[in-house]
Amino acid sequence: MDTFSFENLNAYKEAKSLVVDVYKLIAKFPQSERFALSAQLQRAIVSVPSNIAEGSGRVSYKEKIHEIAYGSLMESFCQLEIACELNYISAEELAKIKEKLLAVSRLINGLSQSFQRKLNS
Repeated sequence: MDTFSFENLNAYKEAKSLVVDVYKLIAKFPQSERFALSAQLQRAIVSVPSNIAEGSGRVSYKEKIHEIAYGSLMESFCQLEIACELNYISAEELAKIKEKLLAVSRLINGLSQSFQRKLNS
């Protein structure tokens, strides 16, 4: 079966898994947040694996995969902290998802460094 190159990247796989986990948390948000925090968080978290996939298809390694995907990851964490402060999710749920955010952050950083090495060689 044919695959796209990004499908084999651990950063992509873990970021996609993180999307599913965050969506499960969003399901706990009140209905009044459907067009506010929920929608913003959905857009931010989905853009993490989306930007990894998009960036892997670029011709130049100079494309800013790291900055865009990492920025979306940080935006998502901020929004999850707000959700916790509003009691939409628990502190334990936030701590658990933060571990996954940190893991994806490290994978994105490693991917960026790999691309930089290829650029320099």
